[in-house]
Amino acid sequence: MRKTTLDLLARKGTQPISMLTAYDYNTAKNIDEAEVDMILVGDSLGNVMLGYENTLAVTVDDMIHHGKAVVRGAKNAMVVVDMPFMSYQASVEDAVRNAGRIIAETGCQAVKLEGGTEYADRIKAIVTAGIPVVAHIGLTPQSVNTLGGYKVQGRTEEKATKLLADAKAVCEAGAFAVTLECVPEPLAKQITEQIPALTIGIGAGRFTDGQVLVYQDMLGYSDGRTAKFVKKYADLHSVMLEAFKQYKSDVESRSFPNEEQKYN
Repeated sequence: MRKTTLDLLARKGTQPISMLTAYDYNTAKNIDEAEVDMILVGDSLGNVMLGYENTLAVTVDDMIHHGKAVVRGAKNAMVVVDMPFMSYQASVEDAVRNAGRIIAETGCQAVKLEGGTEYADRIKAIVTAGIPVVAHIGLTPQSVNTLGGYKVQGRTEEKATKLLADAKAVCEAGAFAVTLECVPEPLAKQITEQIPALTIGIGAGRFTDGQVLVYQDMLGYSDGRTAKFVKKYADLHSVMLEAFKQYKSDVESRSFPNEEQKYN
């Protein structure tokens, strides 16, 4: 049975919730088999799948294309699809229309959008339309140019107060979960204790209701620098590089294909 918002909300304050990104059928299938609770089709696909410098070039059509594949692969996890840059910022009408399109065309169970108090009206309208929403505050990658880069948010009293107000506003608007990205641990703990919605941390410390990571980061797909909050559970870059090199060598030496791989 696919997990629902009620299933997950019942675990607030008790059993932490696991969430990973996925952007394709096979990865979603593997994550689902591992019984991870939620799968996020993040607009991070712009960076890790499409090679963009940031997430700003990702379109609604991109999200739908990848979202469809993930939903086909995941039978039990709740699938959440990101609303990309400028799919909801311009107006409430745009927000509802694009959220509806994403839900209808992918078959996912919820959408996620960035921003706090200033986008609470969008969240309320989407929820009123019958679509579950995950909010996203703290470091919001779609605002990277405004924020001046990828930096920890909420380190001053003023900014911490604003983040707490954002969390309460999106919760009151109807978001059932709030992603907290790059937020100091004490602030994330305070937010978690003060709102009834689930908090899903990414670089927000130990006391949120759940955690999310980009799967390429936690599997070590790249040999590049990763954020401090990432724990690498594997080193697939080295495994894949060695396999590709061995394949090249086998082809050039004619040791592949051999007797076992040929048809008589």
